[in-house]
Amino acid sequence: QVQLVESGGGLVQAGGSLRLSCAVSGRISSFYVMGWFRQAPGKEREFVAAVTWGGGSTRYGDSVKGRFTISRDNAKNTVYLEMNSLKPEDTAVYYCARGIGLTMDRVVDWGQGTQVTVSS
Repeated sequence: QVQLVESGGGLVQAGGSLRLSCAVSGRISSFYVMGWFRQAPGKEREFVAAVTWGGGSTRYGDSVKGRFTISRDNAKNTVYLEMNSLKPEDTAVYYCARGIGLTMDRVVDWGQGTQVTVSS
């Protein structure tokens, strides 16, 4: 069984940066993809970014391209989301996820979420 635990959320001013971490416990197969989603109040959950565990290929949602960077540290079993040039519209609960394929159409595990609030 795999567990995902996010950390690193908080309050930041617009234009600032945050780094989210997702600690992954349990055996991780290179078959799976790790990713981040977010959900703002009253909105649907939105894909943010994904990275293959084995090869390091990445994919980003259009709204974060050029500002966010996803990475993974296989030795530490941790996935990161570096968020720069943050905007108020980035405010949301951010969820770590384990899925299949870079499109993350099928998510098999979710973390509990971490709140990110960007003030204007």
